[in-house]
Parts: sequence; structure tokens; C-alpha cells
Amino acid sequence: MKIKSAEAERHVLTVTVDNEPGILAKITGLFTARGYNIDSLTVADISDDHAVSRITVVTNGPPEVIDQIEAQLERLVPVHGVTDLTTAGPHVERELALIKVAGLGETRVEALRVAEIFRANVVDTTTSSFVFELTGTPEKIDSFIALMRELGLVEVGRSGVVGMIRGADSA
Repeated sequence: MKIKSAEAERHVLTVTVDNEPGILAKITGLFTARGYNIDSLTVADISDDHAVSRITVVTNGPPEVIDQIEAQLERLVPVHGVTDLTTAGPHVERELALIKVAGLGETRVEALRVAEIFRANVVDTTTSSFVFELTGTPEKIDSFIALMRELGLVEVGRSGVVGMIRGADSA
């Protein structure tokens, strides 16, 4: 008899929380204590009085594990709500990356050509390097980075994923 394990899926969860000291530690502690991985984590203050924050977590796991993560997050006292954007319907995801590329001559010109195709902005330049700013889906950023590896990639900084449900409704 073979036991089938469910296929791991990528999920984007948004968690609305009270903006108080230690809340991020509580959220990450929940993941750590249960052996769940966090692929991306972003936090932003979302209220005028700075009382509420929105945490966006990208994680992977079978549907049962994702359901368990949601239920456990909902039980935390400072949590107002949890939304799984992946299952909630059409949504928008974006990430920001700064990518430093060094090169001279034709390599430098090629890096600029690739950046133009990806609509990356040059935010800093020297005679031997560029820093590009790129926003888009994680897949788009991964593709850009892969191409830049061949052209002199030096350093990458990524913001992490943020997301929202499409349309007039909020999550």
C-alpha cells in the first residue's frame, strides 16, 4: 500500500494585524514551530493612525497544510483576517528588485538591451556598472536575473511579493 502525498502548491496569504511590537515574531514563529517555510515576507502599515498592518506571506504546501496555516493564523489574537489570494480569485502580484550588473563594452550594451526588453529602469550607473530597478511578477524577475548572470550580475536585492485581489473588493 502506497500513501500518496499531496503536491505542494505556492500560495500568497495576506494577514491583517494590529500594528504592535512582536506581531511579526508571532507570525514567523507560527511558521517556524510547525516547520512551514516562508518564501517571501513583506509588511506595510495600512492605516492612517498606524494601528493596522498588512503582512503578505508566500509559502508552499499541500492544500491541507495551507488550510492549517490559515486556521492557525486566524487564531492569533492580534490578527484581524487572513486571505489566501491564490484561492480567492483573480489577483495581482508584484515584486520590486534592484539588480547590479558590471561589464564593459558589448556586455554593457547587451545588458542595456535586455533591460529595455524587460522595462527595467537604470537607477544608478558608473562607467563599469548599472543598477537596474525592475518590478513585476517573481517569474519575470527570475528570468531577468538569469539573463543578467551571463552578463555580469554582481548583486540582487528583492522586496518580496505584495498582492491584491482584482476589482473593487478588498481582502
